[in-house]
Amino acid sequence: MSPNERKTQNGEKKRCLEEKSRFEMTKKHHSKTYKEAKALGRMDEDFIPLCDYVEKTKNYFTSSSCAGRIALIGLGEEESKQESAFYRKWHRKVSVKEVLEAIKSFSGDVLWFKQEPLILHIGTNTIENAKNLLILCEKAGIKRAGIKVAKDGKFIVEMLGTQNINAPIKEGKVCAGEDYLKYLIKKGNEKFEKNQELIKKLTKEAKKFLNRN
Repeated sequence: MSPNERKTQNGEKKRCLEEKSRFEMTKKHHSKTYKEAKALGRMDEDFIPLCDYVEKTKNYFTSSSCAGRIALIGLGEEESKQESAFYRKWHRKVSVKEVLEAIKSFSGDVLWFKQEPLILHIGTNTIENAKNLLILCEKAGIKRAGIKVAKDGKFIVEMLGTQNINAPIKEGKVCAGEDYLKYLIKKGNEKFEKNQELIKKLTKEAKKFLNRN
């Protein structure tokens, strides 16, 4: 082996070791933050079985997640994102009574009814493993997924559900009739339930597909 070839080989080994060290530190950090969030009750219960499994794998970690929710979003007069705020949010199915009472007591300018889907970020150490996560999404039936971060030793795949509702219900005064509001609540609960089923399927497929070794 020539000196140049040896130098190139040593440089490659050093780069691989640096990437491995960087990934291990990143995984350790996210593992710590996940355990803290879980201990404090800040983790959505529907995602805990999946995140517990991923946390035990060698080459994957979870960085952020939301298992989906139903919410009422209050907006200012300009309806800008900066002015938006969760007036009410539920990480479960809701009753007609509690939502109607919340709408009735809202004193702001603009109010939207939202049912938001699951969102999950899983990190890994190589582009090959990132591609495996995309294959996992296909198997689980998640139609929206992509590699959000691609750096040496750190790849983040974002998974997003498609069950969602986003509807304005008040602008100055309530602009949706009670029958329509009941319909939105019914559909929101149905989509939330489908979202939960998708999380269960993703968890099942992950346990079969991701390698712990």
